[in-house]
Amino acid sequence: MSSIKLRSYKSNDYQSVLKLWEITKLGSEERGDNSDTIEIGLLHGGKFWVLEDTTNAQIIGCCWITNDSRRLYLHHLGIHPEYQHQGYGKFLTETALAHVKSLNMQIKLEVHHSNKTALNIYEKLGFKFLEGYEVMIKRGH
Repeated sequence: MSSIKLRSYKSNDYQSVLKLWEITKLGSEERGDNSDTIEIGLLHGGKFWVLEDTTNAQIIGCCWITNDSRRLYLHHLGIHPEYQHQGYGKFLTETALAHVKSLNMQIKLEVHHSNKTALNIYEKLGFKFLEGYEVMIKRGH
C-alpha cells in the first residue's frame, strides 16, 4: 500500500472520479452525482476522500460522506476492479467511521443486495440492516 495514498478530494479530481464511478457502477451525472453536488456537500460538512496510486496518478478508490446535521450518509464507496480484494474498501470504510466517531454522529448507507463483498465489509464493521424499511427515491421532479 506504499504507493496508494489517501487524500481529500480536489475539484480537478472530478473527471477521474466520474470515470471510477462509471467503472464501478456507483454513480453518474444522470443520478445527480456531479461536481456541483460534491462541492455543495463539502460546504455543508461533508467529506470526500480518494485513494490515489502515486505510481500512475490514478484514482483507484473513493468515499463520499454527506451531512444532514442529524446523521452522515456514506455514498459511492468504491474501488477500481484492478485494486479490489486488497483491503482498500475496508480501509476507506474505517476512515469514514473514524470521522463519524470524531463527530459523535451516526452513519447510514445504502448497498445493493447483490454486492456481497461490500455487505460483508459493512457487517464486519458493525453496520446493521434497518428492519422494516425500504429505500425509495423520486428523481426529476
